[in-house]
Amino acid sequence: MLNKFKICHFFYFLILIEYCWTENGKESCFCELNSDVDHCTCSVNNVDSLNNLKLYPRLQNILQRDYFKFFKVNLNKDCPFWKDNSQCSSKDCHVNQCEETQLPDGIKDEDSKYKHSKESQGEKCDDNKGTLGKLDRTISIEDKEAFDSWKKHDDAQDNFCELDDDSSESSSYVDLQLNPERYTGYNGPSAHKIWNSIYEENCFKPEANDYIAYIQSADKVMCLEKRVFYRLVSGLHSSISTHLTAIWQFKDPFTNKVTWGPNVKEFKRRFDPVTTDGEGPQRLKNLYFTYLVELRAIAKAAPYLNKESYYTGNQTEDRHVKNLVKEFLSEISSFPAHFDETQLFKDEFNNPIKLKEEFKSHFRNISKIMDCVGCDKCRLWGKLQTRGLGTALKILFTNEDQQCKSPLNTETNCNNLQLKRTEIVSLFNAFGRLSRSIHEINQFRSKLN
Repeated sequence: MLNKFKICHFFYFLILIEYCWTENGKESCFCELNSDVDHCTCSVNNVDSLNNLKLYPRLQNILQRDYFKFFKVNLNKDCPFWKDNSQCSSKDCHVNQCEETQLPDGIKDEDSKYKHSKESQGEKCDDNKGTLGKLDRTISIEDKEAFDSWKKHDDAQDNFCELDDDSSESSSYVDLQLNPERYTGYNGPSAHKIWNSIYEENCFKPEANDYIAYIQSADKVMCLEKRVFYRLVSGLHSSISTHLTAIWQFKDPFTNKVTWGPNVKEFKRRFDPVTTDGEGPQRLKNLYFTYLVELRAIAKAAPYLNKESYYTGNQTEDRHVKNLVKEFLSEISSFPAHFDETQLFKDEFNNPIKLKEEFKSHFRNISKIMDCVGCDKCRLWGKLQTRGLGTALKILFTNEDQQCKSPLNTETNCNNLQLKRTEIVSLFNAFGRLSRSIHEINQFRSKLN
């Protein structure tokens, strides 16, 4: 006898298929993109207009600049959750890392790994002046370990992501423009295990074993914060899937010649309601939700980002980039329908402090899972995009009573918001990926209709 929840799931699937067929004359990946974005006050069409006409062109220009294209990452960290030696055998999984000579002077100078060592760490005392004023600058191994432990604890309080140690010898710079995100052939059990672990072990689920409620966002089963978490992860996943299908590898079986381009058939397989048990269209809609959350974070941090120097050592280039960012932030601030983060973590019934820590812990685990990805290029872009989303969450939900609360177009005291260069680079590039996805979705729409 069929389980009643499976019967509900089956009938929901039929209803969605019928709606998509009626709405578009055929089954469609885009049937959910004709309304407002969930938990937001703007329509998908408004987001399309903002992104494709105003933000996307500006952002592509910004991300090609030296400050934003050099990203420091550790691709050699062991998977902390399981033993997995599977690696992608395709040459397209390889990441070309930067040599010291390729880095701009300003980026190289700020990085201790590339600084030339000095003969002394402090000024030497003049022997003629005696040694009474000489300071002992050494610290014990125990003290150093304690300092490192304190720093990790402090970082954990603010960060939604597990950050790489920038001073580690295993960390290297990568030129993101020379290592684009695209389909590498990495798939199979190892790749599926990554997303299964993210959804099954780190996404919140309804307490009741009611799968249909989960598909319909579990509005009456899960609290708003948990539904938001799921939509963020789903939107990130959908964005990555869109990138891969937009730049797919095609190989001629006779000549072995490789070309890259959109794979419409694969895009439809991943998002069509028929091939996804009715979930595909909602997955695309979740992408728009994730976009609006990161958009809001950038808008909220605009006063801080407008003060950033974007230093690379080239004064002309740095001034130009600062102006590009300022124009970009101005366009974002003029958008009237931002995601409202103040609605989250305020319900006393759900213990908001505990819920926020649980929210943070789950997302931090997801950032760690990126070190389990067997393809270096997939790992690079997975780490960058989760770190970018984690930075957005940090901006939105850390010390929010002190940070940048005044309107976007006025000066404010953002001294409590501190972002590393890697966080700024991650934030902009992650948003750039979402922006590119929305642009590509409209390209796929034109090909499928």
